Amino acid sequence: MNRIAVIGAGAWGTALAAVARRAGREVRLWAREPEVVAAINERHENPVYLAGITLDPEIVATNKLEDAVDGAEAVLLVTPAQHSRAVAVELAAHVPPSVPTLICSKGIEEGTGKLMSEVLAQLAPGRAVGVLSGPTFAGEVARGLPTAITLAADAEGLGRTLVKALGSATFRPYWSPDVIGAQIGGAVKNVLAIACGIVEGRKLGDNARAALITRGLAEIVRLGLAKGARTETLFGLSGLGDLALTCTGPQSRNMSLGMALGAGETLEAILGKRNTVAEGVYTAASVTALASRLDVEMPIASAVNAILHQGAAIDEVVAGLLARPFKAEGDLG
Repeated sequence: MNRIAVIGAGAWGTALAAVARRAGREVRLWAREPEVVAAINERHENPVYLAGITLDPEIVATNKLEDAVDGAEAVLLVTPAQHSRAVAVELAAHVPPSVPTLICSKGIEEGTGKLMSEVLAQLAPGRAVGVLSGPTFAGEVARGLPTAITLAADAEGLGRTLVKALGSATFRPYWSPDVIGAQIGGAVKNVLAIACGIVEGRKLGDNARAALITRGLAEIVRLGLAKGARTETLFGLSGLGDLALTCTGPQSRNMSLGMALGAGETLEAILGKRNTVAEGVYTAASVTALASRLDVEMPIASAVNAILHQGAAIDEVVAGLLARPFKAEGDLG
C-alpha cells in the first residue's frame, strides 16, 4: 500500500496524514474547507485544526473527494462519527470495493445506534473494513512523539498490511481481530471523559476521578461483551489505554468540555466557542440507548446523557450516583 487517502482534515486526520507520510506513503488529504486546503498546500500547516505543526510538503490536500481517493490503496475515514454516513455514501461512488477503509473516528451513530463498521457494512457490503483506535492526542502524534494504538481488522493479512503501511518507530499499531471491541472502547471513553471533566470542574477530587475511571471501565466491558467484543481488547490500548488518556489529560476535547460544564458553563456556550467536535456529546445519547436495548446497566454514561441532553442538574445527578445501593465489586452497576 503506497497511496493513502485520508478523508477528513481535522486535528486527527491531519495527524494521520503526517503518520502515513512519515511511514513513506504518498498521501492525499481531503478537507471540506478551501482555507484548510490552501494552508496545507501552500504553507504546509493546518492552523484551523492543528496549529503549530509543520507538515511534510509532500502531503497534498484537496476539497474534491474523487481526487483524494483516485488511485488510493487504502482509505482512512476520519470524519466525525455523526457525519460519517454521508461521507461514506460519497466514498462508495468513487472507491472500488477492493480498497479497504480504515475507520479512525470514534462514536456510535445517533438514531440507529450503529457502530461505524455497521454503517459501512450497510452502505458498502463486502468492503474490507478496519478500525484504528487508541490513546492518541493528535498534536503529539503529529509531532512524532511515541504512540501505540490498536489496528483492528477481521482478516489478519489485511491488518498486518495496514500496520506495515502506517507503522514507524514512533507510531506503533498493534493488530487485533476485534473490530467491535476497538470501536466500543473508543466511543464510550469519550462519554466517560466528559464525566471525569465534570469531576475536575466541580473539584470533587482525585479519589472520585479514579473511582469513575474504574467503574467506567466496567461499563465499557459490559457493553462490549454484550456486542460481542473480546475482553482483552477492552483492557487493551483501545479500551483501558484510551480511557486512561482522555480521563486524565485536559488536552482531551471531551474532558475539557466536562471541566467547563463542572465549572458552571452551559453546553451551548461551550460548543459555541469551539470549532472542533467533542464526540462524547453526541455519543452519550447513542450509547445510553444502545445499552438500554441490550439490557446493559451503564449508570455513569446515563448520568452524562442526563446532564447533556435532559436538563439534569449536575449536583443532583452526582447525588443520585452516590446514593446507589452498595454492591459487591463484580456486581452489575
